[in-house]
Amino acid sequence: MSTTKHEDWDAVVIGSGIGGMAAAAALSRVGHKVLLLEQHQTLGGLTHSFSRDGFTWDVGIHYLGGMAPGDRERELIDWLSETPIDFVSLGSIYDTIHIGSSEPLSLSRPYEAQEMDLRDRFPDQVEAIEAWTGALHEGREAMYKIFPTRAMPEIAGDMLDWWNRRAIAKWCARTTKEVIDDLTDDPELAAVLAAQWGDHGGQPSKASFAMHALISGWYLISGSWYPVGGSAAFAEHIIPTITNNGGEARAGTRVEGLMFEGDAVVGVRTEDGAEIRASVVISDIGARETVDTLLPEDRGHQDWIAEIRALPSSIAHFTLFLGFEGDIEAAGATKANHWIYPTGEVDALWTTAPDGAPPCMVASFGSLKNPAHDPGPQQKHMGQFLVWADWSTVRQWADLPAGARGADYADFKRRAEATLMAQFERAFPDLAKLVVYRDLATPLSTVSFTGHRKGAFYGLDVTPERVTSDALRAKTPFPGLFLAGQDVASPGIPGALWGGLLAAASVDPKVFPKFRA
Repeated sequence: MSTTKHEDWDAVVIGSGIGGMAAAAALSRVGHKVLLLEQHQTLGGLTHSFSRDGFTWDVGIHYLGGMAPGDRERELIDWLSETPIDFVSLGSIYDTIHIGSSEPLSLSRPYEAQEMDLRDRFPDQVEAIEAWTGALHEGREAMYKIFPTRAMPEIAGDMLDWWNRRAIAKWCARTTKEVIDDLTDDPELAAVLAAQWGDHGGQPSKASFAMHALISGWYLISGSWYPVGGSAAFAEHIIPTITNNGGEARAGTRVEGLMFEGDAVVGVRTEDGAEIRASVVISDIGARETVDTLLPEDRGHQDWIAEIRALPSSIAHFTLFLGFEGDIEAAGATKANHWIYPTGEVDALWTTAPDGAPPCMVASFGSLKNPAHDPGPQQKHMGQFLVWADWSTVRQWADLPAGARGADYADFKRRAEATLMAQFERAFPDLAKLVVYRDLATPLSTVSFTGHRKGAFYGLDVTPERVTSDALRAKTPFPGLFLAGQDVASPGIPGALWGGLLAAASVDPKVFPKFRA
């Protein structure tokens, strides 16, 4: 990375997740000199990788949609990258659903194939299944009617929302559970239809159905994909676009606050006291985190601040990182993710940590998805076992720094790890025998790395109120301050990508034509 110490830039971007990288690279492509700042020592945000004992895990990617050749998101990634990122298809089956004691159900793409998967399992629910497929199409389109408003002037965005008000009310303002309940009273089918809610983090009883339809559609339209070389490929290919166009990317630089002249944001102040001026500041750290940690209390626009603070945080999660030695495919590992609901209850979080059995778990085996992975003679492979959880499980240690949480936290982690390992062994008994390394990350790990309030992996919860909130436009009421990332668009890598691009387009309209490419 460049080490040139410019302190006066066209734009400063705070946070190097995919949203921050996208915003910085897009502005770099249209002639701006951009400084990208990251508080941690590794660039890439939740697209970074980490290694322990000869194993390497991708933190925030388990599969990607929208990355087939010709897909709009794939073309935008290519435009942002100095050299193209290679992606590999994970095949037609991308998820396997385990509901209670029922036979696991493999879900395939596209829409028509998945509809057939469901009809084969639930032959007496054909009408409901066909209606569900139609709802997914319409709900996805409703979300795409909202996205453009996030980069429009307020009056234009309001007019477009009014024009699309019927679709927004039908699909964006209702929850996933409400839509499913209108279609079927079969509890197992209802559980299957809602089971993949962890892809966006919105519990079925709380999430906007349109958001569920949007995220599901990314996989149903063109399948699931994985970056060759792992998630670190994003930073490796996008950061050079910034640095080769006069910009810079700095890791290990924490932004303490914003600099103002009157009502306008004119730069940032870092933790070490440096003042960096720019006419544009883009925050990719989350809308709530921007309001709570970067804005002083006395700068006005309290209605906007209050609206953002009224939006709840998304779910937290525990992840058990697993290292294997042996033939994991023969032992039951697949490229497809496994969504496991032992009791059949889908709309639930782990609230009984560390000893109670989690109601929902996801198993993913990243090394099988990455063709660049070399298992070597020991057949080393990596996996993750995720559990969606409530923040209350770790709240008592939230104000203590890592390393100072005491023996009770260490005991909590040990017991939680043992509980998750027991559940993994129950689901994959042969695979469990091949585990030679394991390490547990709690919601406090998410806070430490991302700064997200309450360990919210996906930022703000995807409620109908969040989906329709005007407060999440990329351009804030503060001149010079813009939002990027998941909160502007939708959760996940493609959503954060769009959030970054919408921020860049709000700064410089020359970015807009790329949306239509």
